[in-house]
Amino acid sequence: MGREQKAKAKMEQVKGKLKGAVGRATDDEGLAAEGQATKSKGDVRQAKEKIKDAFRR
Repeated sequence: MGREQKAKAKMEQVKGKLKGAVGRATDDEGLAAEGQATKSKGDVRQAKEKIKDAFRR
């Protein structure tokens, strides 16, 4: 289960970076903001998984 969540977090981070880059390249502020939000969501998910790992030890 942990690996699945970590992979999901990484995918959200990558999708967010791509959306943000496309949004900035096309001057689409909405898409850039959406990309940043998606990346942030992935960052939070990854932090949660790291905390869970720390308590498992």
